[in-house]
Amino acid sequence: MYSLKQTININMNGKYVGFFAFLLFYLFTFPQVSAEEKTQLFSKPKLSGYAIGQYQYSGQHDAESNSFNVRMVRLSIDGRILGDFAYRVQGQVNGNTSTLSDSPRLVDVYLEWQKLPFLKIKAGQFKRPFTFENPMNPIDQGFMSYSQNVTKLAGFNDRVGEHASNGRDIGLQLQGDLIKTSAGRPLLHYQVGVFNGQGINTKDVDNQKDVIGGLWVMPVEGLRIGAFGWTGSYARKGGDGVKSLAKRRYAISGEYAIDDWTFRSEYIHSTGLGFSTVYNQSSDTKADEVNHEAGDKADGFYALAIAPVIKNKLHVKARYDVYRPRAEWGTSKTYYEIGVDYLFIKNLQINLEYAFVNDRSLARHNYSMIDTQLSFRF
Repeated sequence: MYSLKQTININMNGKYVGFFAFLLFYLFTFPQVSAEEKTQLFSKPKLSGYAIGQYQYSGQHDAESNSFNVRMVRLSIDGRILGDFAYRVQGQVNGNTSTLSDSPRLVDVYLEWQKLPFLKIKAGQFKRPFTFENPMNPIDQGFMSYSQNVTKLAGFNDRVGEHASNGRDIGLQLQGDLIKTSAGRPLLHYQVGVFNGQGINTKDVDNQKDVIGGLWVMPVEGLRIGAFGWTGSYARKGGDGVKSLAKRRYAISGEYAIDDWTFRSEYIHSTGLGFSTVYNQSSDTKADEVNHEAGDKADGFYALAIAPVIKNKLHVKARYDVYRPRAEWGTSKTYYEIGVDYLFIKNLQINLEYAFVNDRSLARHNYSMIDTQLSFRF
C-alpha cells in the first residue's frame, strides 16, 4: 500500500499520476482562514474541465477501422494568489496506466505573475509559445484534431521522437501586450520562453535549453499576423552517453476572427533529425538510434475557414492540411476536410467531419475518413 504522501505525489518522470488524489486533497485541505484573509491571499479555487467523445471511421487500405473512443477528459484547478498571481493545475485523466503517452498524466502546472499587462512572467509546465493554434483548447480549435504541422512540429507527437506532450514543456516565459490604441486595444504582442526541450513531466537530459518566441501585430480588430522561432535540442541517454539532436524551427501565422467568423493559416518549417522510436519512459530498451532515413527537414501548412450559419449556434467549416515529413512532395500527407458543428447549449457541442486523405507514402494514396465528436465543458 502507498502512503498518503506517495498517493498525492505527482511524479514528474510520469511513472505515477496522483491527479485525482491531488484534487481531493487540495479541495478538502484548502487553507482554513477568514473570508477577509482568503480575499487577500487566495481566491476560491475553481474546478473545471471538459470531455470529448469520438466516433471515427477510416477507409485506409489494409488498415480499415471504425471505433468509438474517449478522445480526451481533463480536469483543472484555477485560482489566484495575492491577486496578481494566477495558477493552474490540469490533468488528463483518460487512458491506460502502462505508458506515458497514453496514461493519465499531468499536463499543466504553472504560476503566472500578471500585475503588468506588458510583462507577465509564467513558470512551470505549460504550452510552448509556438504558433497560434498550439495554445487553443481542443474544442475551440475547430476540427477533429490539431493540424498536422502543429502536431508534428510543436510537441504533440513530435517528429523528433519526444513522448506525447500536448504542445507543452517545462520552463519560464515572459509575455505581454505593447502599444495600445486610444480604445485600449493592444497592437503588438510578444512572448519568449526558455524550456528543457524534453516535453512534459521530464527533466532536462543534455543541460541545453530550448528558446522559443513569437511576435505578432494586431492592426485591426480580430486580425493577428505573427512569426515564431524555436532553437534548441532533444536528447536521450544511451549506451554511448547522452545524444542530442538539434531543433531549428520557424512559423508564419495569420488569423482573422470576428463576429463568429474564423480564418486561420500557418506554415511551419523544421530542420533537425529525429530518433527512430517514440520515447517510452517505461521501457528499458535502448532507444537512442537516430532516424537518418527520415531526413533532417520537414514542413507543413494549413488553411481553414469557419463560417456561421446561425451565429454562435451552427457553423460550416473547411480545412486544407498538408504535412511533408521530408519537406518533399513525394512524402506529403494531405487532408481535404469539410464539416459542421452545432451547439445545443453553450457548453455542449457536436461536430461532424468528412476528410478525403491523400497519403503519398502509401501504395494506395487515397482514402476517406468520417469523424464525429461530442464535447461538453463544466
